[in-house]
Amino acid sequence: MKTPEPPPLGDELSQLLRRMRLPYMRSAAPEVIATAKAQRWDPAEMLRVLLAEEVAGRDRATRAQRRRAAGLPAGKTFDSWIEAKSSIPVPTQSALRTLEWVGRAENLAICGPSGSGKSHFCEAIAHAVIDAGMRVSWFSLESLTATLARAKIDASVSRVVSRICRADLVVVDDIGMLPAGADAAEAFYRVVDAAYERRSLAVTSNIHPSGFDTIMPKSIATAAVDRLLHHAHLVATEGPSVRLEEALAGVGVVALTPSESLRATSPAANQMRNASPTWLGEGTS
Repeated sequence: MKTPEPPPLGDELSQLLRRMRLPYMRSAAPEVIATAKAQRWDPAEMLRVLLAEEVAGRDRATRAQRRRAAGLPAGKTFDSWIEAKSSIPVPTQSALRTLEWVGRAENLAICGPSGSGKSHFCEAIAHAVIDAGMRVSWFSLESLTATLARAKIDASVSRVVSRICRADLVVVDDIGMLPAGADAAEAFYRVVDAAYERRSLAVTSNIHPSGFDTIMPKSIATAAVDRLLHHAHLVATEGPSVRLEEALAGVGVVALTPSESLRATSPAANQMRNASPTWLGEGTS
């Protein structure tokens, strides 16, 4: 049996809630008031529930806004993380997930081969930080370099770095995937120096931080790594690529439906294969 809709709020009460900018209370009020009448709640209890709805709604909106502002790449959280498949020791995972190190403005450096879960774990940590009511700024080394390069045009580098470091956790992902020139080294150093002992910095790389001087100028790399590792938890991952294992096991994609399989083997698809020798990597090298 369908539950009847609660009666709408009166126009005056609705306008008052709008003017007070209480959208979540206004949305919940009809149902809460109807429930309060049916169950004979104390007026103070009804007020508590309405205020709790407003606070919860604002918290949800704040987390959503902080997720958008953080620039997180793929939406990977601990819901899709399988701790037993990671080479990071489970006690280390558990300790890092408490986020106590973020409150102490300590750093996290995760290094290891491609596909070993560095970025997934770091992004899951970032989502947890946001859920805990804190802010995150996420960059690749390339995007960080581009951000500060744009700031140089109007001489606002210091202001931009300060804005980045307002976040409780600043993440620089995939250091070492591409060669880093002087501009990238300078951008990295500026953020590391600004965050030092003030904010937490997390980095992921396919090389150990001690080897950063192989991809960026030695003097800047040495100074940046010295500050990065002074108060850092250093985690090394190992093992084969999880992405490659999933691809070989056939779990990297959704299985084709019969209609999709038919289209993939249709005369039109065959004609495309014949017309384009590089289709799906079938061309000559």
